[in-house]
Amino acid sequence: MLEKNAERHLVEGVKKLGGLCYKFVSPGTQGVPDRIIVTAQGRIIFAELKTDKGVLSKIQEYVISQMRLRHADVRVLYGLKQVKELLAEIGDERK
Repeated sequence: MLEKNAERHLVEGVKKLGGLCYKFVSPGTQGVPDRIIVTAQGRIIFAELKTDKGVLSKIQEYVISQMRLRHADVRVLYGLKQVKELLAEIGDERK
């Protein structure tokens, strides 16, 4: 599956669960995750989407590691299966 299709599934799924899913762009800063998710419960999750066989670039690895050092919830989602798993996790928060 193409990365853009997995991303579209994520955006639509988060919205159905009452959350927000913004495209994350940071002019002048390379390697930031693709999406910022704000769940209906107010949890913030950064998501980097890849194909099933995708690979993080060195700058993405560095940025993600720096965010995680600061306790940010950063997910790297490989393919539709992992997108669906995250959506199920977000949906479980509502119970």
